[in-house]
Amino acid sequence: MKDYRNIQAWQRSHKLALLLYKITDKFPAKENYGLTSQIRRAAVSVPTNIAEGCGRTTETELTRFMDISLGSLNEIEYLLLLSMELGYIEKEVYQNLSKEVIEIRKMLTAFVKTVRKSNRQ
Repeated sequence: MKDYRNIQAWQRSHKLALLLYKITDKFPAKENYGLTSQIRRAAVSVPTNIAEGCGRTTETELTRFMDISLGSLNEIEYLLLLSMELGYIEKEVYQNLSKEVIEIRKMLTAFVKTVRKSNRQ
């Protein structure tokens, strides 16, 4: 069992979730049950699954939840692209958010590789 708050990918994904909540507050009201909701669910899924995985007792379970977080990051990346193309966020905002998603994905991927490697030894 690990303390998720010490994992840098959790820290960054938590900040991203907070930021995406603020950004989606400015989306049109017609998107409340569509794009806004979908982005928020995916954004919350990343740190939530990291936290849940850290509460599991085996490395296999931990990595399974990290894989779910990675899937949610991919979902966020696409939803941000869609938001930009619909004109809900500026291109520069999209680019900055996309870079952050990529960085979090790299951190999480490295963490999973480390866990899997230590599990094989």
